Amino acid sequence: MSESKTHKARLTLAVIGVLVAGGLIGGGITAAMMLGDGSTSNRTAPSVTASAKPSPSISSVGETDWTPETARKVILAKPTGQKDGLSVGFTRKNQGGASTAVYFWEEYAFLDDQKARQQLDAIVSPDAEGYVDQKISEVRKLREQAGLPPSGGTPAGLTFTTSVNAVRVTSMDKTGHVLQVWMNYDRYATKADGAPDDDPLRDQETDLIVKWQDGAWKITNEPKYWKKRSRPLPYFPDDHDSWADGWRQVRHAD
Repeated sequence: MSESKTHKARLTLAVIGVLVAGGLIGGGITAAMMLGDGSTSNRTAPSVTASAKPSPSISSVGETDWTPETARKVILAKPTGQKDGLSVGFTRKNQGGASTAVYFWEEYAFLDDQKARQQLDAIVSPDAEGYVDQKISEVRKLREQAGLPPSGGTPAGLTFTTSVNAVRVTSMDKTGHVLQVWMNYDRYATKADGAPDDDPLRDQETDLIVKWQDGAWKITNEPKYWKKRSRPLPYFPDDHDSWADGWRQVRHAD
């Protein structure tokens, strides 16, 4: 099984496990092996292709023995408000692009197709043909695999939290206004009875392409950028190669 499919099955089973443990669905459900959120685990090293240099405005320049843990952190920009279920108001600087990607991924309603559509309609570029429908299809597949109706909200009393640990940002054009943002993240649940997730997802990786358009950062999948995507080395907080490849730990602004 491919690395991507392994992660998809892992996330599907994790959601099912939380729902069963919380008494929100019955047991005996067999998870299909597809989710399609584009995420991968970082425990195996993918090959690096067409790698671009990390964006200088959020990269640390210093001693070669630095690691993501010991080097300067990326301080995410503060949003100016909330709209359509998302944080908004990030600046045109590269830090704003990285912040947009991180906040979106942490706020994304991956198990609620109606809220996810509201979010995606607000943040996806009009040039990203078919992207919103593709992502909504993935949400509905996950719901069905977890034994839920294909359309609806997150079951009452269940909450999921996504926390991005690090980013790797590369510029995809000469202007710096189109960025590929790789993110390493953890995702865990709080069950209906308030109990924590016994087996959260950790050290997952996914990427988004964002571009500055009409005064805001928008997610896109345009072929001219998609074909330029690069794969990073795996993220390890104490690894010199991870830092050299462009991985930077993130901190939310106070």
